[in-house]
Amino acid sequence: MPHVIVKMYPGRSERQKTQLAEAIVKDVMAIAKVGNEAVSVTIEEITPGDWAEKVYKPDILNSPGKLYKKPGYNPLE
Repeated sequence: MPHVIVKMYPGRSERQKTQLAEAIVKDVMAIAKVGNEAVSVTIEEITPGDWAEKVYKPDILNSPGKLYKKPGYNPLE
């Protein structure tokens, strides 16, 4: 039962978020070998001012064992 959480800045339309979720579901189904009913996707909009505290520190900096793709930025520098 894969559940994918996407955290991103606000500003995308509902259509863009739906398309993103559909693309994620398609790839998860193909790679994880699960059916559509097993996959769920949540999109959380995080403001730029909250990004370092709500995303970068807890999800990126402090979770190296869970991070499979590192970003090319560091908002703390």
